[in-house]
Amino acid sequence: MGNTAGLVLAAGAGSRYGMPKALIPYPDKLLVERAVDTLREAALSQIVVVLGAAAERVLAAAPGLPTTVINPDWPTGLGSSLRAGLRALTGTPAGSVVVLLVDMPGVTPEAVRRVTAHAGADALVMGGYGKRRGHPVLLGRAHWPGVIASATGDSGARSYLQSHSVRVVPVDDVADDLDLDVPELNPHA
Repeated sequence: MGNTAGLVLAAGAGSRYGMPKALIPYPDKLLVERAVDTLREAALSQIVVVLGAAAERVLAAAPGLPTTVINPDWPTGLGSSLRAGLRALTGTPAGSVVVLLVDMPGVTPEAVRRVTAHAGADALVMGGYGKRRGHPVLLGRAHWPGVIASATGDSGARSYLQSHSVRVVPVDDVADDLDLDVPELNPHA
């Protein structure tokens, strides 16, 4: 997919789930490995994983992870992990980045490919699930400074995306937007 990078946000403690979501088996791989594999299968130019809570345990359990960034500010929310990941990619040739959340295992390589088909330095693209917008989210490099400046708490890029024109690409026929917030939602638990 040209110079489109992948970014997996996997730093949270998973307080409602009861454990860091990066360490959850689903079904036979950890969620963090599954997210990385999704991006690898979508043929992105490089992949960065942001870890935080239990980072040492995640690295020990998933030694094959690509470039990792440890976010010491992970307790402040998803926004700090998004900022850390985008800053790590700033020195690379990536012209855009696809962001995946570790706790959304229903996002598929095909959904990522559909979104990255619209990649470009000025692009803002989200996956569409009927009337809902969701992941994968593609952020063109020209938007990274604005996203870094506005990403706070657990909102990530939400406020930035709400205040800009975003292309929504339907992906609900090849993916789902299930968010594994609690163990009851995990069919493999």
